[in-house]
Order: sequence, then C-alpha cells, then structure tokens
Amino acid sequence: MSKKADSTAIWNEAAVTGLFLGALSVVCLLGKEAAALSGIALLVQGSAIVLWMVEFLGCILIMKNRMLGFRERFEGVKMEDTHRMGRRSALLSGLILASAQALIIMKAPQETMDGLLADVSGAMNFTQAQKEEMEGMMDSLPIYTFIFQWIYCFLYGCVLSSILSRYIFLQSLFGPGKPGGWDSPGKQDNSDEPDIQ
Repeated sequence: MSKKADSTAIWNEAAVTGLFLGALSVVCLLGKEAAALSGIALLVQGSAIVLWMVEFLGCILIMKNRMLGFRERFEGVKMEDTHRMGRRSALLSGLILASAQALIIMKAPQETMDGLLADVSGAMNFTQAQKEEMEGMMDSLPIYTFIFQWIYCFLYGCVLSSILSRYIFLQSLFGPGKPGGWDSPGKQDNSDEPDIQ
C-alpha cells in the first residue's frame, strides 16, 4: 500500500536526492581540481567544459528520476509536493558542494592562493592599495565561497524543481492511458483490429 507524502516523507526523499546531487557535483569539482593540477591549459579547459556538462545534465536527470520515483512511491503527490522536494534537495546538495569547495580552498597551498591573487590582480590591473585589500580578504575567501556557492545551488535547484515538477504534473495528466493522452480515444483508432484476449 502506498504511503502518504507528508512532510517527513518529503524530507527523506529530499535527503537522498540531495546526497546524489551533491555527490555528483563534488566528483565533478574534484575532477576539475585534478585537471588544474596538471598545469596543461588545454586539459584544464577541456575538462572544465566536459565536467560542467556532466554535472548540468546529470543533475537534471537525477532530479527528474527522483521526482518520478517520489510520485510513484507515494499516494496523493501533488505538483507542490514535488516542487517542495526539489527545493529541499537543492538546499541539501548545495550544502554538500559549498562545504567541499570551501574545504578545498582552506586546504590549498599558500603558493596556489598567492598565484591566484597575482592572476586576479594582473587581470584587473589592481593598484597596490587594491592588492593589499584583496590580500586581507583572502582569509575570508572560504566563507564567502561557501555562502555564494550555497545560494547559487539553491536558486538553481529551485528553478529546476519548478520546471520539472510542472513537467511531471503534465505527464501525470496527459500520459499514456490518461484523458488527452497519446493513447486516449480519438488519438488512435484501433476499432478495426481484432480483439485479442
């Protein structure tokens, strides 16, 4: 017998979904970091593009499949429930990715951070005063990264869950065997075919 999609069930589904999404994002992040360590510009750029596509498409597929599974495993699931599940998944997955990214920055060698500062200063043509101000902010870079990455992941997840929840809701209304669906009366005319028992 199907279970009701109450708040606890939604949180449980969101926790598992968020874990999958966060794991995929962290793996892609580590792949980019590994490519960056090679120092080969072509490899760094190529891996960044490929891993971004893997992460982008993978998150969509994971969210879609988890929402569909949520609708099938529980009774009375509405569009608001799948949207709520998606938002909570984004909140949790964003926490995982933001924590991983902040930890990587905290553990980065000082030479790496100095090189990053030098690259940014050169690209932006910072004055000496601006460079010194930037150096003062480097200690707070992990927390800034954590906050902005978490917010970005949550907002992206909210948009994605909004789109997918509407898609799934329309599927439930107009899917196979449903009124207006592709195999509903008027869509196919099989009256002349023999009735096979």
